[in-house]
Amino acid sequence: MIDPAELVSSYGSPLYVYQLDALTNAAAQLRSALPDPATLFYSLKANPHPEVVAELASTGCRAEVSSTGELMIALQAGCPAQECLYTGPGKTTGELRTAMSLGVTLFSAESLRDLSRISDTAEALGTIVRCLLRINGGGGAGQGAIRMTNRSSQFGFDLDDVHLWAGQAMKTPHVAVVGLHFFPMSNARSERDLVSSFLESIATAARLRDVHGVPVRVLDLGGGFAAPYAKPGPLPEYPTLRSELTAALDHHFPEYAEGTMELAFESGRHLSGRAGTLHASVTEVKQSKGSSYGVLDTGINHLGGMSGLRRLMPIEARPETADDRPKERLTLVGPLCAPSDVLGADLEIATPNAGDILRIPNVGAYGLTASLLAFLGRECPAELAIRGDQVISASRLLVVREPLSARSISDAQHRSA
Repeated sequence: MIDPAELVSSYGSPLYVYQLDALTNAAAQLRSALPDPATLFYSLKANPHPEVVAELASTGCRAEVSSTGELMIALQAGCPAQECLYTGPGKTTGELRTAMSLGVTLFSAESLRDLSRISDTAEALGTIVRCLLRINGGGGAGQGAIRMTNRSSQFGFDLDDVHLWAGQAMKTPHVAVVGLHFFPMSNARSERDLVSSFLESIATAARLRDVHGVPVRVLDLGGGFAAPYAKPGPLPEYPTLRSELTAALDHHFPEYAEGTMELAFESGRHLSGRAGTLHASVTEVKQSKGSSYGVLDTGINHLGGMSGLRRLMPIEARPETADDRPKERLTLVGPLCAPSDVLGADLEIATPNAGDILRIPNVGAYGLTASLLAFLGRECPAELAIRGDQVISASRLLVVREPLSARSISDAQHRSA
C-alpha cells in the first residue's frame, strides 16, 4: 500500500483515494450471494468516477443511470448503451431523445405520463424501446433502512391503483413493456429485512402478471444492499439470500430456471462504498468555551452534502500516525464560513495535531459528488484511482461557468422540453 503521506505530498490535501481491487472484490462477493444467473446494475449516483465505473463494468456490472451526464460517463467507461438502464421520475423529452440517440433501449417508467413521453420520443426517432414499470408498493422497508416505496411518492406506479394503469400501459405504442422494477428500500440494516423485501416484491410481480397480464420477462428487484459509511467496518454478508430467493423464484417464476426470464439487482453503496477513503489535513485544534474543535481542510463541500437531506451519518476519523496518543472528545469541522460545516460532533478520537493527516474510511459512495461542491467556491480535492501500490489515474473535478447566448439558452430549453 502507498503511504498516504506520500500521496498527500504529491497530490495535495484533501484527497480521495479509490482502491480498484476493493470494487472487484465487492462485486464478486455480492454476486456470490445472489441467485445465478442474475444481472447486476451499478447505480452511478453512488460514485460516477470514470475509473470506478470502468472497473465495475469490467466485472460484468451494467450501468443504471438517471441523467444524460451519468450516461455519458457510463459510455466513456465502456458500458454498452444497449445494456444501460435509464431510470428516474423526471425524464424530459430532451434527455430521452439524447439517451435513445446514443443507443439506450431500456427505460424504467414511473407513471403513465412518463411512459407517454418515452413513447412519443421513440416514435419521433422511429424506434421501439423496452420499458420496465416501476412499482410503488410491496416490499416495505425494514427497521433502519431508507424507505423507498409503499407510501406517497414520486417514484413508480401506485400498486393500489393498478386497475387504472395496467391495461393502458400495455397498449402504449412504440414501447414494449417487458417487466417490472422494484426498489422498496436502500441501505437495509439486516439480511432479514432485505430478504423479506425481495420476497414480497417477487410475490407482487407474480400477482401483477397473473391478475393484470403484465409481462415479466425482466424482473428488477432493485437493491438495498448496505455498506458502512465514513466509519470502519466490513461489508455485510448475506448467507441465506441466494437460497431464499431461488426458492421463491422456483415457486412464482419457474421460467427463471429455464432461462427465459432475466433477474436483475441494483447496487451503489455496497459496490463502491468501501473502496474510497478521504485523507484530510488538520489546520488547527482550538478550544472554545470548554469544547475542542479540529479544523480540517475539508468539509461538507467535499463530504456530506447529503446532510442537506438529513442523511449525513456520524463519521469516524483517526490520524494516520496516531501512535499511542490519548483520545479526547473533539468536534471535526471544515473550513467553510458556515456553522453547518460540521463533519462530526463530539467524536472520541486520538488527539490530533496541526498538520496531521486524518483518514476517513468507507466514503467511496455518496462522497464527493453528493456534496456541496460549489459552496463557497473552494477547489475540489484530487481523486486517485489505485490498484495495489500503483496510481492508475489522478484527476480533479472543476466547477466552471460557461457564457450562454440567447440562442444557446433557447436550444437548451428546447432540449429539455
